[in-house]
Amino acid sequence: MDKRKEANLRVKKGITMALFSLMHQKSFSDITISEIIRTAGVARVSFYRNYDSKEDVLLTLIEDILEEFRSTIDTNETNYYTYENIRRSFAYFKRYGNFVLDLYHFGYGSILLEKLNQFHEEVAGNMSSRSIERYELYMYMGALFNTAIKWIQNGTRESEEDITGMFCRACGITEENRER
Repeated sequence: MDKRKEANLRVKKGITMALFSLMHQKSFSDITISEIIRTAGVARVSFYRNYDSKEDVLLTLIEDILEEFRSTIDTNETNYYTYENIRRSFAYFKRYGNFVLDLYHFGYGSILLEKLNQFHEEVAGNMSSRSIERYELYMYMGALFNTAIKWIQNGTRESEEDITGMFCRACGITEENRER
């Protein structure tokens, strides 16, 4: 990766970390762009080169994580609901657990869930918006999200494999899907 991209990634990470740090101190609506850039130690132009608003920082973080996740999943067109994809999902929830819990506790859980739903719709492909099966996507994502939140809140005491196995059993995902 070239040095400019690396520097820009450091700026984005600094801005994101600064925003989350400030969110622990005060409400989101009371945080100013000036506070974010001062806390991050970056110039105002660096902020606006990457983001349109402080809300955009949160949305971009979620979208960046989902894009990173997309590169790791098996997008088998016939069945997305495999043990391995579910295990990867829990691994990502664990990896980004602090951000997920912060977003959830700061009242942004519904935004995170909506982004997860949109992501899942994209992965599912060209299913008709009128298809009754679309509700399976929402059921799956809601169950996965809620399970992951509770698992992270409880300190991820269970292993990724144990939580994945429990989730698969509860959702009726069979062993034959495990190997895909």
